[in-house]
Amino acid sequence: MKKFSRIVTAVVASTYLLMGAAHAEYPSKPVSFVVPFPPGDLEDITTRMIADDFQKMYNTPAAVINKPGGGGGPFPGAVSVAKAPADGSTIGSFVIDVPLVGPHIGIPELAPDPFEPIGFYLTYPFVIVAAKNAPFQSLEEMASYGKENKLLLGHFGAPLIPSRVTMELAAKLGFAWASEAGFDALDCNTLASGDVDVMNTTLQLILPCLDQVNILATVTADRIKKIPDVRTVGEIFPDLKIALTNGIFVHKDTPADIREKIAASVKKTVMSDKIQALADKTGAQIYWQDAKQSKAQIKAAMLTMDKINKSLGD
Repeated sequence: MKKFSRIVTAVVASTYLLMGAAHAEYPSKPVSFVVPFPPGDLEDITTRMIADDFQKMYNTPAAVINKPGGGGGPFPGAVSVAKAPADGSTIGSFVIDVPLVGPHIGIPELAPDPFEPIGFYLTYPFVIVAAKNAPFQSLEEMASYGKENKLLLGHFGAPLIPSRVTMELAAKLGFAWASEAGFDALDCNTLASGDVDVMNTTLQLILPCLDQVNILATVTADRIKKIPDVRTVGEIFPDLKIALTNGIFVHKDTPADIREKIAASVKKTVMSDKIQALADKTGAQIYWQDAKQSKAQIKAAMLTMDKINKSLGD
């Protein structure tokens, strides 16, 4: 009888311990924000601000982990988040292409889509740019030149929205890129070295050499305030009006209370003066869009990308 009583006591004690662990206050251990690109661009800078504020708000270590994909876009980094425990300890700072493209490119961990957005907060100031001394000064001149000469396009990954838009833009302008290649970094040095003739990058990365380049168009929904005279691709071809956005994602099995805490911290950061000053400096749009709005945006972007991919024969 005493033995049975000891067993019951042990079982009850174990149950309470498990319940305590299951309901431990989040965050109870260090948190990692995974950025699937190299350091230095907007998603990296803004996510570091988010991580710093998260650490202060919850008094828990939070760090940014960069996991670039070697020209393959954000998908290897996304896989690492998909494989992590769904407990809020590993958070993805992802472009919208992760849920749009990831489930369709043959990566088992990303199909079906394992993520749900906490919220979107950044629209990248993507631009199509060439050197100032290039033999063309406009999109139309670039198209004429490309019909008779080889042009190499550099981008951050063929499946990404700005890359697909730029490829479809060439088709609509009546020429084809002689070749295209993915890079982990596309900055002033990439263009100056002659590695590419035209590159699809963010305004942030070419600010140091703005006087040495010619911005042909932006791949944004609206004109970039910092370069208001530059047309968007969508102004020229309305069916190409789409932008690349970045948001905070977690595994879909992550509990609701954890999501709420992550959202509260991120929203506070992106609405702060310090990060809005970064927006003014770089031309990025920084805001807060909740989970419901972000899901609707993903759905709308999917329809646009389906049309672009169909036109490109994919």
